[in-house]
Amino acid sequence: MAQEYPLLIFPEPQTLNRIGRPIPPRKIHYPSHERQAERLSPLFRTLKESFDARKVEIQQTPEGINPEQVIVFETIGSADDFVIAVKNTAGLEWLGEIEIDNISPSEDFYDIDNREKSLSGRLFLTMSNQRALDELLSLWTQYSHNPQMKFRRGFSGFKSLFNKLKDVRRWGIQDRLLETGVIEYWKQDLERGEAKIRFELQLWFANSEHKRKLIHNNILSIIKECGGRCLCSSIISEISYHALLIELPANEIRQIINNQSTRLIKYDDIMFFRPSGQIYIEEKADNKEKIIYENIRNDYPKGNPIAALFDGMPMENHSLLSHRLIIDDPDDFANNYEVQYRGHGTGMCSLIIHGDLNENQSPISTPLYVRPIMKLKPWINNPIERVPDDCLFVDLIHRAVKRIFEGENGGKPYESIKIINFSIGDSNMLFYHSISPLARLLDWLSVKYNVLFIISAGNHIGKLELNNLYKDFIALNNNDQERLIYRKILDDCRNRKILSPSESINNITVGAIHSDNSIIRKYDRRINPSQKILPAIYSAFGGGYRNSIKPDLVFSGGRMLYKESYFENKPTPLEISSNYAEPGHLVAAPSDQINKTYYTRGTSNATALITRAAVNIAETLKGILHENYDDPKYNKYISPLIKAMLVHGCSWDNIAENISNIFQDKYSNFDIKKIISKWIGYGIPNIDRVVQCTAQRVTVLGFGEIQMNKVHLYRLPLPPSLSARQVNRKLTITLAWLSPIAPTTQRYRVASLFFESQNDIIGVNREGADWRKVRQGTLQHEVFVGDNATPFENNSNLEIRVICKKDAQDFNGNVTYALAVTLEVAENIDIPIYQEIKNKLVTPIIIEQAI
Repeated sequence: MAQEYPLLIFPEPQTLNRIGRPIPPRKIHYPSHERQAERLSPLFRTLKESFDARKVEIQQTPEGINPEQVIVFETIGSADDFVIAVKNTAGLEWLGEIEIDNISPSEDFYDIDNREKSLSGRLFLTMSNQRALDELLSLWTQYSHNPQMKFRRGFSGFKSLFNKLKDVRRWGIQDRLLETGVIEYWKQDLERGEAKIRFELQLWFANSEHKRKLIHNNILSIIKECGGRCLCSSIISEISYHALLIELPANEIRQIINNQSTRLIKYDDIMFFRPSGQIYIEEKADNKEKIIYENIRNDYPKGNPIAALFDGMPMENHSLLSHRLIIDDPDDFANNYEVQYRGHGTGMCSLIIHGDLNENQSPISTPLYVRPIMKLKPWINNPIERVPDDCLFVDLIHRAVKRIFEGENGGKPYESIKIINFSIGDSNMLFYHSISPLARLLDWLSVKYNVLFIISAGNHIGKLELNNLYKDFIALNNNDQERLIYRKILDDCRNRKILSPSESINNITVGAIHSDNSIIRKYDRRINPSQKILPAIYSAFGGGYRNSIKPDLVFSGGRMLYKESYFENKPTPLEISSNYAEPGHLVAAPSDQINKTYYTRGTSNATALITRAAVNIAETLKGILHENYDDPKYNKYISPLIKAMLVHGCSWDNIAENISNIFQDKYSNFDIKKIISKWIGYGIPNIDRVVQCTAQRVTVLGFGEIQMNKVHLYRLPLPPSLSARQVNRKLTITLAWLSPIAPTTQRYRVASLFFESQNDIIGVNREGADWRKVRQGTLQHEVFVGDNATPFENNSNLEIRVICKKDAQDFNGNVTYALAVTLEVAENIDIPIYQEIKNKLVTPIIIEQAI
């Protein structure tokens, strides 16, 4: 079928100039000038007093430098001109901005159309010296007394700020220390008797190299006085990242916990104190649940790798993995990495190469590149696989990706790699508002090297508090148990957010559904949370940055069960069962034997399976493009094409109905739609539908480079046999691109692309995710369905416009994108859609010959 009905290629699009259409702003009530003066004047006085007090403290230190402090301006709504005013104010340095939402309305700030509706706003972060603060206070004093004052050229942004300002304060100990959770990790280290404790200092990024060196040296001086040392540091200016890895004696950490007014904690150039090396996976060495696997294939891979895996060290001589991996371990992480604990990397390799072994699929045809990024570390009960705590993780990933594409120390680059699997997440960094340094890094690297990262959304496997007696819970029927479990999970969704770096905007984030192909043993007394297709009980919640769709999709992660309780007359929380018996995915297992397997579950599994699908999509593209696949003219579109095609087959279908049934008597249909979007993104992909067509289903691919304020017009010929026919039809359009980033701005995404299509010509209407949310990221996927008997002329086309506009800032370059469009009717309807569209599609000669 794939040969009879191959994917088609759009001809080169027509380029048009874009005509902008203004979006009406939201109507917000702001306080009067008098009320703002009443509210803000005390805040500005407090700011000045705290600045003066800190100035005295600093001048008494050995450095005695002119103090600079971070000022936080919290606004309701946007105040974009403020950025310009900051840049025009001597001594005031722009550091960044953070978008915040779910702000409760008040008497001063509220939505005029709905006073109960929550608001959104910004945190503007600036570094200020005494001169700049005096300037700011002078402007405020003048404006508070005279609202009609005229600000001099370049400073009008302060007026907008003063009108919308909700709060102003210094960035303090609460921000840099208490909200990162680092103190809890320090306490755990102290309880284990650690003599020296490591942590990261994330600094405010200074634009001046001289200033960065000065700040760096000042911190080293303070660390040395505390008896500590700096193990390493990293500066990546492209993502505004400056960090140090610090080691302090345990007694110094105790003093900091007891007294948070030390010189180090109060140092104003420090943005955050963060725990180090907290991404870990605990593996058991128990062999009782490991199964011998005998169906070993010898059709070994050939050619260059398409996919890479960043994970733990795999068992490379396992019979399922042998001769299929390219292990690249320049840091010698394999040293002392006992084989029986190489669980996560081995499982991910197995899933990417073979899929779920219960399904007996063919292995991928190219080798898998593996870069170990975890070490084995002794722990309380068993050793754990953990990211190293002797280097900065962001720096490690930067070096690992750079090594792939540029080589290192004479090593050859692997430019053939288009996909990097990243199946680990930082449970200490749940995504709420600001994008983590690691996510910023992956966004930047995806553009720099034209590579797609496939990232797991993250797992939450803590106990589920039911507040029911266990005997009452177990007496419920399956549907009532399911309803109770999933409602409790949703109630706790704020603590079950996606984990860093899965908020990355340029890359694919994968959640998990409660499914696999194993058979649960009849005597298994554990609790199965559902018999239906639903989100996995451990899968993290989105959405993404600026309310974009995250996770992008969900896939089989394996069914995870709850343990049986032995306390029937107590309110017993449900506890995850994490053994290696079914259900789940059958994968290669680390062992002293080379052919053992076991069952695993998690969003990591779902991510690995999607990576496997991405490799198969790349192979499909090779079949379409042939020698053009490696031609730079076409090869630069492969990653965006893979990204678009991974999601192109997504739909909500039955899983949305199952979720709705659980919550329909508690939430409105509108709210349920938001819940579905944050839990499953665009839904479950059907990859088989994307890589081949049928007589009644045609998929056409487009790709290109587009400039700001330009439009690319694509024309899909409409099949004459569909005209005026009252049959169900479905139109699916997916647009994917990789956007440059502006890391210190709230908008962050530099290039905003979106498509518009004339769907009324074929009588279909939108279904699925909200049309506004799908335009917020770098992946717009929309499904349109209908059955109207809409007539159209014989040579009619469906026009699809790909539109590019600036988001965070102007840009001069081109943005690479890919477009996938599918039109279909049911297979039993005799309308030859594929052939009629193919006959009318004017295809470039070079692609036509390749097909």
